[in-house]
Amino acid sequence: MNQATSAGHDTSQPFRVDLVDYAGAADVLHAIRETVFVQEQDVPPELERDALDPQCAHVLARALDGTPIGTGRLTPEHRIGRMAVLPAWRGKGVGDAMLDALVAEARARGWREVALNAQVSAIDFYLRHGFIPQGARYQEAGIEHQAMRRVLSGPQAIQDRAAAVAMAVRLVDAARRGLRVYSRELDPGLLDAPEVIDALRRFATAGRGGTVRILLQDAAAPQRSHAPLLGLAQRLPSVFQFREVADPVDRAYPSAFIASDAGGYYFRTLGHRFDGEADPHGPGRARQLGNAFDQVWERSRPVTEYRPLGL
Repeated sequence: MNQATSAGHDTSQPFRVDLVDYAGAADVLHAIRETVFVQEQDVPPELERDALDPQCAHVLARALDGTPIGTGRLTPEHRIGRMAVLPAWRGKGVGDAMLDALVAEARARGWREVALNAQVSAIDFYLRHGFIPQGARYQEAGIEHQAMRRVLSGPQAIQDRAAAVAMAVRLVDAARRGLRVYSRELDPGLLDAPEVIDALRRFATAGRGGTVRILLQDAAAPQRSHAPLLGLAQRLPSVFQFREVADPVDRAYPSAFIASDAGGYYFRTLGHRFDGEADPHGPGRARQLGNAFDQVWERSRPVTEYRPLGL
C-alpha cells in the first residue's frame, strides 16, 4: 500500500483516523509512541520498536489541521497494540476511533477474533469495546497488563469470573427495553459484582420503560445473603420482576443465562459456574433462550416474600 486509505472519518469530531503506509509514516508513528511510551511511561526505547512494524496495519489519528495525535497497529498475529494518544487529546474519543478502525480492518481481513495486552489502567476502555479479560495479570516493561480478546463473529468462550462480569455488563448496556435472567440464586460473584449492579442501574434509570425479569431456583438464598441486587430492585420496583420456578422439572434445570432484547446472550451449562458461551450478536440463540424463559416464567410463582422489603 503506497497511499493512505481512509479508515473512516466522523465529521462531528475535531480529528480523523486513517490507515497509513508504514514506510511513509514511520517517523510520525514512532514520534507519538516515543512520547507516550518512552518519555511518559519510561518504557525502554528498544522495546518500543520491533521487527513487526513493517508487517502491521497502522492507523494514524490527526487533528483537522494535520497534527498527528495518536496511533495504533494491527499485527499479522491478529493482535492490536501500540495504542497511544498524546496527552492533550485524551478523553476526546481519539482512542475509541482508532480502536474502531483497527477492529474494522480486522473484520475486513476476515479475522474471527483479535487480541491485545491492555495496561491495567486501560482495561475499562477495552471492556467498553467488547474485549474480554483472559488469564491473570502480568508485568511487561514494568507496567501491569491484562491479556484481552474480542471475538468478531460467532459465540465466544467465557472461562472465568472477569470475563463473565465483562460480558454481563456488555449485554446489559446493549439491551433496549428487556432483559431475561435465569439464575439459581442471583449468581453470587456475577450478579452482585459492582460493575454489573452499575450496568443494571443505568438500564433501570434510562427512562426507556425497560424491565428486568429474573427467574430464580432459590428465592430465599438472595435474602439470606443480602444480595445487593435486591436493594437496587427495592428502589426500582417497576423495573425488576422476580419469580421462582415451581415445577419439579424446572427446578432440575442445571443451567443459567442472560438474554437481551438486543440479540445478545450469555449461557452457562452449569449455572453455578462462570464458564460458558456468549455472543453479543446472536439473535437466533437469544430468541431461543427468551422463548424458553417465557414458558417457564408463565408457570412460575411471583416471589411474594420479597414484598415486605418493598419489592
